[in-house]
Amino acid sequence: MSVLSDINTALESLCIPLETGVFHEEAPDKYIVVVPMADSFELHADNTPGCDIQEARISLYAKGSYTKEKNAIVRALLGMDFTITDRRYIGYETETGYFHYNVDVAKHYEMEE
Repeated sequence: MSVLSDINTALESLCIPLETGVFHEEAPDKYIVVVPMADSFELHADNTPGCDIQEARISLYAKGSYTKEKNAIVRALLGMDFTITDRRYIGYETETGYFHYNVDVAKHYEMEE
């Protein structure tokens, strides 16, 4: 049970190269970088957390239009019960020629006993 694993599963059918943290290989025209952001415990009872919330940022980089891929990412994540906490156009990177778009997500996991 990890948000990174679940993101990989949700997005693998899109056939967009995906890496965690940083893209290590030569960057293709479209790719995704996933960065874990936070883990928190919620729903406490008797001083014991009942839910683990894991959050991550999904960054889409694309040379040219990114709209189709952005929408496909959002649909895939919603289909796998992610909570989308933010969607934001970051900007055009003149040095690289990539448009940059972020989707922030959270996923709730029940605590194992």
